[in-house]
Amino acid sequence: MKSSDSINTECFFLPSHIKSLHTKTQLMWPLYVLLNKFLGTEEDNTEQSGRNRISLVESLFVKQSVGHDKFHGTVPGSYFVKVPHINQLHSWDCGLACVLMVFRTLGIEDCNMQELEELCCTTSIWTVDLAYLLQKFSVNFSYFTVTLGANPSFSVETFYKEQLPNDLVRVDMLFQKARDAGISIECRSISSEEISLLILSGNFLAIILVDQYKLRQSWLEDVCASDFCNDTPHYTGHYIVICGYDTDGDEFEIRDPASSRKHGRITSKCLENARKSFGTDEDLLLIRVEKEETKSSHHDHGDHCIR
Repeated sequence: MKSSDSINTECFFLPSHIKSLHTKTQLMWPLYVLLNKFLGTEEDNTEQSGRNRISLVESLFVKQSVGHDKFHGTVPGSYFVKVPHINQLHSWDCGLACVLMVFRTLGIEDCNMQELEELCCTTSIWTVDLAYLLQKFSVNFSYFTVTLGANPSFSVETFYKEQLPNDLVRVDMLFQKARDAGISIECRSISSEEISLLILSGNFLAIILVDQYKLRQSWLEDVCASDFCNDTPHYTGHYIVICGYDTDGDEFEIRDPASSRKHGRITSKCLENARKSFGTDEDLLLIRVEKEETKSSHHDHGDHCIR
């Protein structure tokens, strides 16, 4: 960003000071009110797409809330989870930093960035690689994407051009083996409205793939760590964590491993623009914030590549 004239004032990255693990406002919104608010205001929304979105939200709420007394058909006006900020160490390991932030939030302490690098055995990290890491540590999650496998059309993008030919077979193989590995992958788009409702339920975090250039357009220049922020107007894949949402401001709380700030917010509009850019496949890892009781350490499985 060369000057403040190019900044979209609707999309500022705002600092947020969060004091407790699950901080909620007193205002409680009935679920159907929020569904009507979000789903009813979209100009291109059809009756069928509305039913599909409601079905997704309700199915996840029901599936993930069985045995939990906290869900009674209402959600708060805002909800935030205290997620520790962890910076990436290299230009390519933002996804690993996001996974580590999730691990720390879940109380998984028996790993670090170096161990995650060794488990991946590559510096060309795809969302499916992150999914295998989450599965290896018995994290409860779902994987959403609009493309099953590596998208060969991305070869026109500079970001993918060098690695894509080598990644095609490897990534496609990981997708083919995902079901047997216990990884749930849903081939569909998930809207920002659905994300906000799931976050407001108090049950979920998300790791999202975005175009870093489009994300950075909404920030002040000093927000990013200079070594890892993209200055060129070309697609650059980047992972961030979504850990909160405020209904009044229509803003998501995020953790960005390339950012120099530990807390930040971005509007729903800006997030949508960055995560639906060509090159992302709208990849999203929706993570249950509680560990499974049967979780075992990765040491039980051996410190080998996830492939």
